[in-house]
Amino acid sequence: MHELILGGRRSGKSRCAESRARQWLQVSDRRALLIATALPADQEMRDRIARHRLERSRLLPALETQEVPRELPQALRELPAPDRLVVVDCLTLWLTQQLMPLQGPGLSDAAWEQQQQELCLALRAAAGPVVLVSNEIGLGVAPLGQEVRRYLDALGTLHQRVAAACERVTLMVAGMELRVKA
Repeated sequence: MHELILGGRRSGKSRCAESRARQWLQVSDRRALLIATALPADQEMRDRIARHRLERSRLLPALETQEVPRELPQALRELPAPDRLVVVDCLTLWLTQQLMPLQGPGLSDAAWEQQQQELCLALRAAAGPVVLVSNEIGLGVAPLGQEVRRYLDALGTLHQRVAAACERVTLMVAGMELRVKA
């Protein structure tokens, strides 16, 4: 079963995904893998990534990690297996790497459309369960600026498409799970 976990900043969405991995790993002969999409572009992000790694290694030592900042559709074609739960944390950072990379131009609308389609096809074909984490940032007023509005629109569309490919969608609010799609 695939699940999309959405929520605002510090809403508990990553902890919820880790909880799903912990439950999965309680059955013998099962594995779990975290696909991390963050890039350590500045010191604050490097510190944040290090803190997340340390916390995960302490709380969930059996969770393997693979860093995949850009090639997420390919990773979802290759990494899921019937005995392995894959956690993707997070779609928001992956989208950032696609549309607003630190170096070079972002994808065109046509290329981004292709990436979304490939992601959803890979998700639907995944051989094992996948839990995807993403930030729900489109609830407020859209700021001025074409690039930011394009990003918010792209994230909203991505969420809709991924949610359609998942059997379950959960919204995290203040550490509490709200089932959106069961």
